[in-house]
Amino acid sequence: MTTQHGGSQPRAGRYVVVFDTADAQILQHDAPALLRAEGFSTDWYFPRLGIGVVDGESEHLAAFSGRCAERRQPMRYAPELTYYAISPQTAEYADTEEFTWGLQAVGAAQSGATGAGIRVAVLDTGFSPDHPDFARRAVTVESFIQSESPEDAHGHGTHCIGTACGPRQGRPGYGVAPETEIYSGKVLGDDGSGSDTSILAGIDWALQNDCAVISMSLGADVREVHPPYVAAGRRALEQGSVIIAAAGNNASRSAGDPGFVGAPANSPAVMAVAAVDSSLRIADFSSRSVPEEGGEVNLAGPGVEVYSSWTGGGHRSISGTSMACPHVSGVAALIAETTGARGQELWDALVDSAVELDEPAEDVGAGLVRAPDSESQD
Repeated sequence: MTTQHGGSQPRAGRYVVVFDTADAQILQHDAPALLRAEGFSTDWYFPRLGIGVVDGESEHLAAFSGRCAERRQPMRYAPELTYYAISPQTAEYADTEEFTWGLQAVGAAQSGATGAGIRVAVLDTGFSPDHPDFARRAVTVESFIQSESPEDAHGHGTHCIGTACGPRQGRPGYGVAPETEIYSGKVLGDDGSGSDTSILAGIDWALQNDCAVISMSLGADVREVHPPYVAAGRRALEQGSVIIAAAGNNASRSAGDPGFVGAPANSPAVMAVAAVDSSLRIADFSSRSVPEEGGEVNLAGPGVEVYSSWTGGGHRSISGTSMACPHVSGVAALIAETTGARGQELWDALVDSAVELDEPAEDVGAGLVRAPDSESQD
């Protein structure tokens, strides 16, 4: 499915021989003489490397290797491989009965990690506790919206929790990290809006509960960096947590407007996530980096027609950088589980594991977030 190749087939009857010595006399004179004596061509022998490429049979090479060892001129050999240009990741994904396209794209479908033992806080519109897909999951809920329960009457929060932490098995599986400990903080009301007060209270609550990942699919279309989130992001990193936020949906690229990363994602210590579609192209609505410190997109995730849980026990496919953000948050939990990384170290591991995309860095940052223990699919 991609232009990256995870392996290579050996070329039949073609071998690379390597003389294991630092002795220049052997490498430059004795080794080619030994090859010729065995009937091998030295047309592709490289004396400064002590390496040659020959045509032959493995049995002949095995016997030759034994004779070289007896002469104390050890030689190893291996089939010659074919290599390919490692191009930027391009693909066309689609939901299947087994996995959503997003899980396939980020490698969660192939990952052995599950996020077990990692606490993930999703600060959003709450959670639907009666959703059957979460019947056996412990979900800690809290509301920071005055006079509203932690239950999700909107749908957005349940969708984001499903993407980050929902089931990976089903028809289809849609959760990146299905064994995380879920913390749902209702910081946006039933109308989908919230304030600094509710959001900061949610961040404080998540840190109090030792959540390694704080996922915030929320934002305001303001270019200015908002000071509270500069401090909140920095202090979260210091306390071993990463705040991951949606970059924003204020672009209209088809109309020539790339938009800009809004608050709180434009704060330097908050990770900003852009959205790509199932062809791994930047979504029309996804906001672009701005040249101020913290205004850059850091990573990209699947964000177009993303299938996940919804209120009323159902499911829905919706689009936005809000959908890309929990993909990254789920992968963060997988990396935290497999590496033990927290805080800034976890941030760095997320960026370092990203797969380059054929899109400008201003749009997708380091590239597509990638789960541990997964390989690009051919």
